[in-house]
Amino acid sequence: MTRPGAPRDASTAIGSALYGLATRAVRRLPRDMSITSATTLATLHRSGPRRITDLAAIEGVTQPAMTTLVRALEEAGLVERKGDASDRRVTLVCLTEAGASYVRTRHQAGVDGFARLIGELADDEVEALVAALPALAHLAELESQDREGPKR
Repeated sequence: MTRPGAPRDASTAIGSALYGLATRAVRRLPRDMSITSATTLATLHRSGPRRITDLAAIEGVTQPAMTTLVRALEEAGLVERKGDASDRRVTLVCLTEAGASYVRTRHQAGVDGFARLIGELADDEVEALVAALPALAHLAELESQDREGPKR
């Protein structure tokens, strides 16, 4: 949906540029695990412990598929399951320190890759990106809210 007064072509062009940049960035990251595994770890890092059913909905996979994925991440030492103190019937998936370290390392690799590319831009292009930072941060917040929904 386009903001009133904003040209639809601008929204489409910006969306296309951001999507293209994001997909190329994902392709450049290490392929030591599936994208769904990596995004599940990133979700846990951002939002804290979650139920398997919540993770499945966020990542767009079935609950059995998420159970299998969590089991593999557990075996790798990246997540653990813990009981929910507020409801003993609930089991939450939590990052381990190794999982948090993995997410931080992967994030830093992405930051470093973009920083290197940004270093090749002209000064006015860097200034334009700096000016866009508040809008990009708000866009990321909106996307996260839309994707992850309310935390339970």
